[in-house]
Amino acid sequence: MEAFEGLLVTFAMIVIFFLVVVAKSVRIVNEYERGVLFRLGRVDPANLKGPGLRLLVPFIDRMQKVDLRTVTMDVPPQEVITKDNVTIKVNAVVYFNIMNPVTAVINIANPLMATSLIAQTTLRNILGQHELDEILAEREKIGQALQKIIDEATDVWGVKVSTVEIKDIELPDIMRRAMARQAEAERERRAKIIAADGEFQASQKLHEAAQIIEQTKTALQLRYLQTLVEIGAENSTTVVFPLPMELLDAFAKR
Repeated sequence: MEAFEGLLVTFAMIVIFFLVVVAKSVRIVNEYERGVLFRLGRVDPANLKGPGLRLLVPFIDRMQKVDLRTVTMDVPPQEVITKDNVTIKVNAVVYFNIMNPVTAVINIANPLMATSLIAQTTLRNILGQHELDEILAEREKIGQALQKIIDEATDVWGVKVSTVEIKDIELPDIMRRAMARQAEAERERRAKIIAADGEFQASQKLHEAAQIIEQTKTALQLRYLQTLVEIGAENSTTVVFPLPMELLDAFAKR
């Protein structure tokens, strides 16, 4: 009986050992992942594991999975002093993914945290070199400059930064009111210029009309008659009778 129990214990230990070996040797890599294989602590860049079922040598091989999908990272709001000494809060969003899994595993401990920190630093440095009007009007251009600088810095980590977008710019209340007054003054200036230009064009047309009427003596009389017709059509009780200026000259001479 004791021998039988000993066999059962031995069999159970063999089964447990077999399960441990299987657990250590079988790995499943998803379609969006790549497996970096460590064999006795060394990495063979050519032995990058693709998606599917992968068998490892137990207690010798170790595989670390790397996600290749695009990561959308929200950069926390950063206080920035612009070139014209205006304090603003800016937050952005960064789109990046890991292009070289081996480099991302070997050269950096946490590529996500590192990319986030360098994006925050670069955002403050770049926006500090521009004036407020440039930041508000040229978001796309500044975003492209941020993407280029961050991508160059993270290239040694195997990270590819595809897009950087400035999402929101928070201005102080005083600056908002000042900008509102400036916009209002600008609109008033445009309105006055448009009105003055209209008056100028109207005066030119009146001058041309006066020259045409002056060339024909009966043209002014016809214009008088047309005005009387327009007044009569409005059912007005007032009658306006045109009096030639020549009659007044005759009375003035007497």
